[in-house]
Amino acid sequence: MKTLVLTQSEVLSVLTMEKAVAAVEAAFAAHGRGEALMPPKVYLDLSKYAGDFRAMPAYAEGSAGVKWVNCHPKNRERHGLPTVLGMYILSDPDTAQPLAVMDATYLTAARTGAAAGVAAKHLARTDAGSVGFIGCGVQAHTALAALRVIFEGLEMFAHDRDAGAAETFAAETGGRSVGAREAAGCDIVCTLTPSRAPVVERSWIRPGTHINALGADGPGKQELEIAILKDAKVVIDDLHQAEGGGEINVALARGEIAVADLHASLGEVVAGIRPGRESVDEITVFDSTGLAIQDVAVARLVYEEASARGLGLGVDFRG
Repeated sequence: MKTLVLTQSEVLSVLTMEKAVAAVEAAFAAHGRGEALMPPKVYLDLSKYAGDFRAMPAYAEGSAGVKWVNCHPKNRERHGLPTVLGMYILSDPDTAQPLAVMDATYLTAARTGAAAGVAAKHLARTDAGSVGFIGCGVQAHTALAALRVIFEGLEMFAHDRDAGAAETFAAETGGRSVGAREAAGCDIVCTLTPSRAPVVERSWIRPGTHINALGADGPGKQELEIAILKDAKVVIDDLHQAEGGGEINVALARGEIAVADLHASLGEVVAGIRPGRESVDEITVFDSTGLAIQDVAVARLVYEEASARGLGLGVDFRG
């Protein structure tokens, strides 16, 4: 059996956000029902190179695979390469045959954005009309694309400490570059920064706001003032990952919130085990750390779409 090898351009050509949102939502539901398998992320810290690698295996919805992905914040300035690069190996869980090997750089950005869309679908007000971004990198584009799958006519506001990045993002997406306070005053707020100090203050957040906290992915990282978490219904993607490096990690470490204060996992909400938004005025927060089940769901989607279109290079690795 040949393994399908897919480049980034081929992944891009078949991966639509509508299908990514549906696949990620189904994966979260499986996770919530206890039907998925997802061992803890394995980190390989390489401080000598100012970066790290992560191995993320998962099984969900009849598919198994592993993502090998890095985070090298100085990559662009040192080597002219993206901060995040990745490869995905998708396998047949029955035969163990490798079905596909594909670039996972865009796959990672797409599944992160898709999770933001799924969370907002279940936690934001149904009449949400505006979205504010604090942090306007690659993942802001995919998060906005996912939100536009769920909500029509969203007015978009963008803020970044690099004003040029916010202006470019706004120009490319039909939005407006604004200050942080104005961006945080929207119906939906997405934070996508590597910050280790709050970039959003409690006083900026209005009743009924939903926040996708997407940036924190390691110990000590924090984007929201802890008072926001105290006043909000907090939904995490995975407790183990969120405790270690999600938005809640600093508040937990300081003893300002407890695990018992958390409302649910997104999987439990999507599966209907726990309620999502229950009133128009409550503040909701989704703490996203990025799950391997999202990756395997989107990788399977890419493999099926590419196979149907005859894309990719078939390689017999056993030959």
